[in-house]
Amino acid sequence: MAYSLWNDQIVEEGSITVSPEDRGYQFGDGIYEVVKVYNGQMFTAQEHIDRFYASAEKIRLVIPYTKDVLHKLLHDLIEANKLDNGHVYFQITRGTVSRNHVFPDASVPAVLTGNVKVGERSIENFQNGVKATFVEDIRWLRCDIKSLNLLGAVLAKQEASEKGCYEAILHRGDTVTECSSANVYGIKGGKLYTHPANNFILNGITRQIILKCATEIGLPVIEEAMTKGDLLKMDEVIVSSVSSEVTPVIDVDGHAIGTGAVGEWTRKLQEAFEAKLPISIKS
Repeated sequence: MAYSLWNDQIVEEGSITVSPEDRGYQFGDGIYEVVKVYNGQMFTAQEHIDRFYASAEKIRLVIPYTKDVLHKLLHDLIEANKLDNGHVYFQITRGTVSRNHVFPDASVPAVLTGNVKVGERSIENFQNGVKATFVEDIRWLRCDIKSLNLLGAVLAKQEASEKGCYEAILHRGDTVTECSSANVYGIKGGKLYTHPANNFILNGITRQIILKCATEIGLPVIEEAMTKGDLLKMDEVIVSSVSSEVTPVIDVDGHAIGTGAVGEWTRKLQEAFEAKLPISIKS
């Protein structure tokens, strides 16, 4: 039997009923997070929870639980589902009220839900690399908020899928921002380049870990925007997310990146990143 999170309760999956007047359903008026689980342990859970609360503050949504309570609820959800490897997803909406663009009264309670997904690591992608394609970034201007409004990302990801690609590398005009569901980086001349963490990208938790790893292995980080042309001239390109970890991109729209094979700096970043994961996954 599978279980879900419903506000502050762990309930049987399928027992939750979402009202058609829920503001998440009607307006996408809410936020979410996804945390990777390795051998039953959440990785960087506190960082994800902190960002969850930061996103809520940016859209003026009050979360009716402390961070410690939320952390315990997620732990209980993982335990109830006996999840070893996979993801825990959680979201909160501004609640259920008669449809109106204006925020509801503060007395309307927010609605918290969560569930888990079983899944192993994408070892083949890490080892062999993936293909990507350029797609115009048509999303809104507050990509720093992990909002439920993902239609722009969905359309980009679908276009990439139809082209046989793992990811869509988004660009506003000629400027590369991030991917449909990941951050993107280029490595050239022993330096790592990535878009600065402003409103045009989500400052990924995995991104933050990777930047620390880069410093640790002697790879200087340059946080400045790349053009599409810059990216194609990189020696190595990687994308990162909770699921992607450190995934090498070896081809963009038929253009080989570097030698067309996974590069040495990418391997070093993968090793440094993996060293931070729960030790038990290596056994």
